Amino acid sequence: MLKYKVEILSPAAKDIERIAEYYLRMVGSLSAEKITDKLLDTIQTLEDNPFAGMEHPDTILYKQNYRKIIAGEYICVYKIIEKRVFIYRVVHGATDYPKLFGKE
Repeated sequence: MLKYKVEILSPAAKDIERIAEYYLRMVGSLSAEKITDKLLDTIQTLEDNPFAGMEHPDTILYKQNYRKIIAGEYICVYKIIEKRVFIYRVVHGATDYPKLFGKE
């Protein structure tokens, strides 16, 4: 089976960095490493199974073909374009993150 190429776009990479920095400040380096590994491992699963995440339930994001996959308390928002998976944002599930996409 052909693998999809996963690309973490700049805003998503910055999201992951901010999450790791938060965990580092609040609970230490081991926790920061664990959350980073969890996020990256979840994202990497899309290489073999890009449809593992659900179609996005937000109407606007759905119409723009965004999908989401959950990694613990975090949501990775992505699109599949041909044989590539683009990770757009990684956000805490409690935030009103769909509004981030109106600003981009």
